[in-house]
Order: sequence, then C-alpha cells, then structure tokens
Amino acid sequence: GQLVESGGGLVQPGGSLRLSCSASAFSLDYYAIGWFRQAPGKEREGVSCIEGTDGKTYYQDYVKGRFTISRDNAKNTVYLQMNSLKPEDPAVYYCAADLDILCYSETYYQGLDSWGPGTQVTVSS
Repeated sequence: GQLVESGGGLVQPGGSLRLSCSASAFSLDYYAIGWFRQAPGKEREGVSCIEGTDGKTYYQDYVKGRFTISRDNAKNTVYLQMNSLKPEDPAVYYCAADLDILCYSETYYQGLDSWGPGTQVTVSS
C-alpha cells in the first residue's frame, strides 16, 4: 500500500510545520515509519524515524531538538512536528514504512524502491 504525505508549505525561517504520513490501505501500527527528505540536486537523506515495536525514536543531528516524530495509531498517522525551521531545511519530505531496521540502519532506506509523492517544504522570508 502507498503512504501519503501532507502538511508541507511555505514558512519563514524560525517557523513551524507539522507533516503527516498516513495510509488508507493498511495499518501503520507495527511498522517503523521514517521521514526522509530530498533537496534539489542532493541525495535523499534521513530525517527521523520511529520504531514499530517499541516506539523508539531517532533523529539526525541536523534536526535534533527542532523536530519531533510521533504516531497516532487511532488515526493511522505518523507526524513530524518541525519547529525552528532553517533555510537548509527546504526539501520534498517523504515517509516510508518498513521493519525497525528502517530506523537503526543508516542505509537501509536507500534500497526502497517505492516512495509516495512527498510534500514540499519551503523556508523563505
């Protein structure tokens, strides 16, 4: 099944956005959900991840302390709260669902071949 990302938009530096990752065809409950981003001309990179088994969360250093990942199983949605957005944060943000290895491996996501449309985040004054 496909994941759908939403919540992107244009914000000023220092602003906030909350991204959502949802699925209509299957339950996200026991999946690890990762957020990734890709800026023009750059490789896709990891942002944050939440494990499916115990909810352990992971953050890349460049978003630690600013972004928070959470899940609402009742809504079958995983969120990425992004605060204090910086000029280097703009990208298309994607989510992915897989086993917990998605979170603790730095390269596993590079082998995924199915991505949703993503949601654009733009930071500009």
